[in-house]
Amino acid sequence: MPTTKKEGIYFGFMMCFGMVIVMTFYNLFINDLFSVITLKAGIIQFFITFLVAVVVESFIVGPIAKKIVSMLPFDKSKMPLVIIAMSTCMVLGMVFLMSLYSLITSYVYQGVTTESYGKSYFYIFIKNIVFAFPLQLVVMGPLVRFLFKKFFRCNQTLKTA
Repeated sequence: MPTTKKEGIYFGFMMCFGMVIVMTFYNLFINDLFSVITLKAGIIQFFITFLVAVVVESFIVGPIAKKIVSMLPFDKSKMPLVIIAMSTCMVLGMVFLMSLYSLITSYVYQGVTTESYGKSYFYIFIKNIVFAFPLQLVVMGPLVRFLFKKFFRCNQTLKTA
């Protein structure tokens, strides 16, 4: 887990990068946009989405999630509980805000539909939370923590040598 501000930034970038890649493909697939969007537009959209996700995670969701987890009544010395609580808060916050971003993006590419914005947002949120929560807890969270520990443990070993 990150112990410094710099490590926190790297960890956030790694997590956002992994989640945005997988969630981008997931959303393109479930919304049948592979035939609508070009490769160039898809790459541009990925980088824009990645930047939005990093800003949202760093300045809105991350600080709020840390406050919520610190107020929860459980033993903070038990790291698995902290990780699960933090991951849950992060996923809920990120899906809440990034689903809004997804709604805006889908209207840019597909135009206005007959559905209401509220109903569209609700469907996007449900589809994203169902996929993002297990992805974060089972795949991306452990993978990024493993890579983060490996990279920073290796980096710290090089600095002390």
